[in-house]
Amino acid sequence: MATTPKWIMVGGEGPESYNQNSSYQRALLEAAKEKMSKAISAKLSLDLISDRFSVADFGCASGPNTFVAVQNIIDAVEDKYRKETGQNPVEDIEFQVLFNDFTTNDFNTLFQSLPAGRRYYSSGVPGSFFERVLPKESFHIGVINYAFHFTSKIPKGITDRDSPLWNRDMHCTGFNEAVKKAYLDQYSADTKILLDARADELVPGGLMLLFGSCLRDGVKMSETSKGIVLDAVGASLNDLAQQGVIEQDKVDSFSTPLYFAEEGELKQIIEENGRFTIEAFEDIIHAKGEFTLDPKVLAVSCRASFGTFLSQHFGEQVFTKVFDLIEAKLSQDLPRLLNAKPGMQYLIVLRKKN
Repeated sequence: MATTPKWIMVGGEGPESYNQNSSYQRALLEAAKEKMSKAISAKLSLDLISDRFSVADFGCASGPNTFVAVQNIIDAVEDKYRKETGQNPVEDIEFQVLFNDFTTNDFNTLFQSLPAGRRYYSSGVPGSFFERVLPKESFHIGVINYAFHFTSKIPKGITDRDSPLWNRDMHCTGFNEAVKKAYLDQYSADTKILLDARADELVPGGLMLLFGSCLRDGVKMSETSKGIVLDAVGASLNDLAQQGVIEQDKVDSFSTPLYFAEEGELKQIIEENGRFTIEAFEDIIHAKGEFTLDPKVLAVSCRASFGTFLSQHFGEQVFTKVFDLIEAKLSQDLPRLLNAKPGMQYLIVLRKKN
């Protein structure tokens, strides 16, 4: 398999950081808060709420969305405890929050940004969530926020020009069936490993909350706004290759470890894994719509999300030039964006089988 650079969001607190450009993801958490609280109230056993309760965020990045996610979970657990026991959770429960991401994640910014007045103890857990990172049965509720669409590596052959699976695009557009199958196979294998790891680490009856984006059944990635944005990144790279700024071979060998599964594919992968029951699969109406359609905002958001990954492959100088082109590309593609097919923002609630 091809070696894949780690996908790390741009750290720090600057204007191009993920910290300053992740309001879209945060809006999904807020839109789903009520449904998440109801799911925790209905699906989490009161027996699991003891004097110490552990919450884990896998793929936490550098904030601030992870703080919103874990606080929403803690609020829901406390509300359930208060309603069902009549007792004060502040006096009876100590919360521990485990923040997980790659070793190269900006944990310094994360911990410097911890909310004042928080009622939980915190620790960092470095490592890939495609493997075990915690002891067995060590947390009660886990969350993955906008990170359930990653693969651990690029599928074999995708970046090899001599392979029948070579993909000229930097992502799985959905139009090449062989490429789509290669990505789906890789995603299925990786997601099985991820779910097995979380099932080992989660207490019996514990919950996994998955927030993210997927495709409607039958919709191709490049027919959606997210796909159109990725197409614009790829087109910008090709422009730089034609200008001689970078080698065309380097562009042709570049691909992203992303696969936005169809709704039906997601359900099938989880069910075939067999370690969890699907307690909820909610379609969340995003407050900002499917995607912000301002080319300038999209370009800055792309820089925060893709910047570090691109600079690892092409270098810092190219990284800057690419994002100078993206806003113009997206302005040209505005009619496509306005007529894009809708994707799906989801909340999936999984419960570990006893």
